[in-house]
Amino acid sequence: MGESGLAVLDGVLERITYANEDTGYTVARVDTGRGSGDLLTVVGALLGAQPGESLRMHGRWGSHPQYGRQFTIEHYTTVLPATIQGIRRYLGSGLIKGIGPRIAERIVDHFGTDTLEIIEGEPKRLVEVPGLGPKRTKLIAAAWEEQKAIKEVMVFLQGVGVSTSIAVRIYKGYGDASISVVKNEPYRLAAEVWGIGFLTADRIAQAVGIPHDSPERVKAGLQYALSQATDGGNCYLPQERLIADSVKLLQVDTGLVIDCLGELTDEEGVVREDVPSPDGGDDRVKAVYLVPFHRAEISLAAQLVRLLRGPEDRLPAFRDVEWDKALAWLATRTGADLAPEQQQAVRLALTEKVAVLTGGPGCGKSFTVRSVVELARAKKAKVVLAAPTGRAAKRLAELTGADASTVHRLLELKPGGDAAYDKDRPLDADLVVVDEASMLDLLLANKLVKAVPPGAHLLLVGDVDQLPSVGAGEVLRDLLAPDSPVPAVRLTRIFRQAQQSGVVTNAHRINSGVPPVTQGLPDFFLFAEDDAEEAARLTVDVVARRIPARFGLDPRRDVQVLAPMHRGPAGAGVLNGLLQQAVTPARPDLPERRFGGRTFRVGDKVTQIRNNYEKGANGVFNGTVGVVTALDTVEQRLTVRTDEDEEIPYDFDELDELAHAYAVTIHRSQGSEYPAVVIPVTNSAWMMLQRNLLYTAVTRAKRLVVLVGSRRAIGQAVRTVSAGRRFTALDHRLSRGAK
Repeated sequence: MGESGLAVLDGVLERITYANEDTGYTVARVDTGRGSGDLLTVVGALLGAQPGESLRMHGRWGSHPQYGRQFTIEHYTTVLPATIQGIRRYLGSGLIKGIGPRIAERIVDHFGTDTLEIIEGEPKRLVEVPGLGPKRTKLIAAAWEEQKAIKEVMVFLQGVGVSTSIAVRIYKGYGDASISVVKNEPYRLAAEVWGIGFLTADRIAQAVGIPHDSPERVKAGLQYALSQATDGGNCYLPQERLIADSVKLLQVDTGLVIDCLGELTDEEGVVREDVPSPDGGDDRVKAVYLVPFHRAEISLAAQLVRLLRGPEDRLPAFRDVEWDKALAWLATRTGADLAPEQQQAVRLALTEKVAVLTGGPGCGKSFTVRSVVELARAKKAKVVLAAPTGRAAKRLAELTGADASTVHRLLELKPGGDAAYDKDRPLDADLVVVDEASMLDLLLANKLVKAVPPGAHLLLVGDVDQLPSVGAGEVLRDLLAPDSPVPAVRLTRIFRQAQQSGVVTNAHRINSGVPPVTQGLPDFFLFAEDDAEEAARLTVDVVARRIPARFGLDPRRDVQVLAPMHRGPAGAGVLNGLLQQAVTPARPDLPERRFGGRTFRVGDKVTQIRNNYEKGANGVFNGTVGVVTALDTVEQRLTVRTDEDEEIPYDFDELDELAHAYAVTIHRSQGSEYPAVVIPVTNSAWMMLQRNLLYTAVTRAKRLVVLVGSRRAIGQAVRTVSAGRRFTALDHRLSRGAK
C-alpha cells in the first residue's frame, strides 16, 4: 500500500472503452504484464493517457457486478516504457505527430531500448533510420519536446482537476507561461480559452488557493453571468437580474456583488446605461452590457439611420420610374405577375435605402427577391447577395442566378474577427440583399451594415416568426418594431401552388396556433409513440430505412433529424450515436478516431460548434456542416469538406470543435433547408416545446416532414408562445435615432 492506503498498479494502457470529456471519467483496459494476455479494467480520471503509454496508477481495488475485479484510479503518472515491445507500442500509438506504427517499428528496430533516450537527447541521430529524412526528424524532435512540455503542464493541471483536452488548450494558448497563469490568474482562462467557463476556472482558482470572496472572483463571476446572458441571446441584463444571478452563481453576499459591479468599468469590459423597460411603459431599467455588445448596438442603430437618411442614392433610376411599365417588363422576364403586396416590397427595396421583407413559407418571398434583383440588374446596378449560412447562400444563388456568399466570406473576416470590409473600406455595391435575416445576430449585423456604402440599398429578407438568432439580439424583430423607422412589407398570402403542400399549410397552421394535419397528406406524417426511448429508435428507423425505401432519399445527404434539445433519450446527443451506428457503422477497413465520448469516421456528418476565425479562408463558424472525407492517424489530422465546398483540416486535439450532425438541435438548423426533415417531439423535451421552435423545424423541409413522438407534446408545442423577448435596446435606439 502506498500513500494513505492507496494501492499502486503498473500497466500499459491498451485501449479506452469509454471517456466522458466533461468529467474526465474514463473506463480503460490495461495490460499489467502478467503474461497471460488478460486485460484488467481500470476506471477513473485517465483523460490524456494514450494507448501504448506505461502508467503508474494509484487507487483502490474493487469489483463490479458485471465486469468483475477492477481498479479505481485516484491519480496516475506516465512512466516511459522500458521494454522494446513497450517502446514500439508507445511510439506507434499516435502520441507523437509524424510517427505511426510503421515508422515506430523502424526506429525501434534500429535503436532498440535506447530509442527514447535518443529521441530525447540526440534526435539528430534519427536520420540513421532508413527512410527518415532530416525534415521528418526535425518534426519528430519538435513534437517530442512539445509533448514533454504539455505533459509537465498536464501533471500540474491534473493536480488541480482539469481535463486533458483543456490542459492541451491552455498549453497552446500560453506555452511555457501556462503554469504561472493557472496559479496566479486563473480567471483569465474563462475569458481567453475556449471550453473553459467560469465554473472550471473557479475550480482551478479554489485549488490554487484564491479566496471564495476575493473581488477578482466576484468580478469574473459577474462577467461570466453577462456572457452567459449573451449566449442565451440577450444583449444586456437588467442590473437587478444580473446581481441576483451572480449571487446565486457565486454564493456570496449581495453587498459584495454590488460593490464589485460598481468597480467594473469600461476598461474591464462592462458598461451601464439606463434604457426603456423591456415591458413597455415609461419605466426605465439600468442595463448592464459587455462592451462589445453595447458598442455594436449603438453602432448598428446609428449606421441604419445614416443609411436611411443619407442624401446619396446609388439606385437613382428608380426614383421616378414608371412602375406599371417596369412591372409589366418584369413579368415577361420571370413569367409571372407579382401580387400587390409583392409589388409593394419590390418598390420599397428599390426606392428606400433600407427595407425589410418578411413572411412565412409559400408567400412568395423568394420570387419577390428574384424580381428585385432582376430589376436592379436591368439598370446595370451592382448587386451583392449574402446569407448567414452556406446552405442559405447556395439557395439564394440558385434562385437569382447570381453569385451569393455567406456574410462572413462577403466581409472577408480575418483571424480575431475583424472584417476586411467596413466603414473605411465599404463593399462595392449598389444593392445588398441578405436572406435568412432572422439569423443575423447583433455583432454580425453590425459588421455587415458597417460595410454597406453610403447611398447603397440594403434589403433584409427573413421570417420573423422563426426562432431568433443563435447569437445575441433579435435584429430582424427590432427592425420590425412598431416605432422602427425602417420600412417593411410582410407577405401574408399563400400562393395557390403552395397550398397543395402539406409542409407549407401545416407550417402556417402551427404558426397560427392550430395543430398540424398528420393524416392523408403525401408529404407530412406522424409516427405516434409516447415512450421517448422508443421514439428515438423509431426516428432512426424512419431515417435509415423507411424514408430511403419509400422516397428514394439518401439518409446522410437528404434527410436531417431536428431535435428540440440536445439532452434526453430522444435528444440530438443520443440520436447522433444511434444514427451513426445505422448510417456510418464501424468497419475494419474504415479508419476512426475516438475523442472524448465520440468516435469520428470517414463519411461522418459533422458540424462546427464554435466560431473559429483561424480556420479556412475566412474562418469556420458555429453551425457550419460538413462530411469527414479523410482521417490520417500518422499526421493526426481529420479533414472535413464543408457545405461551402471548402476542405478544412482538424488536428486530433481540436476535435472538441466538432460534433456529429446526423441529428442537430432545431436552433442549429436555422437558415438551412433539407429535402426531408424528421422531428422527434417527445414529452421528455417538454420544457423546450414552443410554437416558434416547431415552426422553425417544419419550415426547414423542402419536400417532406415526419414527426415522431407524442400528440400531447406536439399540442404543447403548438399552444406555447415563447415567453418574453430577449433583452435588447436596438428598437429603442432606432426609434430615438430616427427622430
